[in-house]
Amino acid sequence: MKTKFKIFRRDNGVYYTEDTTTGKQASLHTKDEAEAASLLHAKNEAQRQPVLNLHLARAYLTASDPAFVERTWSVVMAQLQARGKESSRERFASAFKSPALNGLRNKKLLETTTDDFFAVFRCAKPSTICFLQRLHHLALSAGWIAIPIVAPNLWPKYKPKDRRGITRDEHETLLAKEKKAEWRLYLELLWETGAAQADAAHFKAEDVDWQTRTISYFRMKTGTLAQFSISKKLETVLSHLPTTGVLFPHLSTHPANHRANVFRYHCRRAGVSGVSLHCYRYAWAERAKTVGMPERFAQAALGQAAPLPTAKPRSGSRSPLG
Repeated sequence: MKTKFKIFRRDNGVYYTEDTTTGKQASLHTKDEAEAASLLHAKNEAQRQPVLNLHLARAYLTASDPAFVERTWSVVMAQLQARGKESSRERFASAFKSPALNGLRNKKLLETTTDDFFAVFRCAKPSTICFLQRLHHLALSAGWIAIPIVAPNLWPKYKPKDRRGITRDEHETLLAKEKKAEWRLYLELLWETGAAQADAAHFKAEDVDWQTRTISYFRMKTGTLAQFSISKKLETVLSHLPTTGVLFPHLSTHPANHRANVFRYHCRRAGVSGVSLHCYRYAWAERAKTVGMPERFAQAALGQAAPLPTAKPRSGSRSPLG
């Protein structure tokens, strides 16, 4: 095994070591040849033992899993990206394109250190760190890493932003500025139903049951059934939409991020800030709680199993549902 450090003496008689890999030089602070040789031996032994241990580990692990020593984080990314629904796979694929993961992408799991993760923490967004933590958990649970690379208490603490619903005033401001009929009807439908933006964009006329005056659909994200009643205002919105096929023929052809970007543009143009399309969902839940709707009924209408967000008294949020 090649030694990492070599020794030389400068003109002043002091012995120095040089790293054969990096070329970095450091003084041994001695002019005694025997002492310098002893210090050099100690430095090389300190370097040699971890490397020897790594070679031994590779030999044992290769016998049980030939791919163990060659597996990189890109393999873990591919495995995680192959799991879940299509919408989840798309989010994974988008997240793993982050430049913050470039230094880790082709790194072998066996050679990954805590410092490699810390380097990602310093430049990554909170969402990227969240996906990195999922990669770490998958590799650990699959037995691809023997012990955690990062201890639980060393992961960055993420403080989510305050979530709120869009107010009625903000909603009406957006409608007043919106010139495209399809977008106006789309925003009004979101306000009346609280549907997720992707679900609402793909509503079909066949989802509407006029005999029972309900709209029923299965959530794209979770597959759960959502069902809500058709109010007078929602009936007016539906009367301006197609009676067969997709209700929003143009909007449904675009991906969710495109609709989100267009909505942000509309908000900037209207002077509305701090909201997204998902805020229509929060607004519906807040109004449902404000008027005293039982939580189980609100959850059924939203197709949501988790607890609803707590309503916050605020201007524009006290209007009744519908």
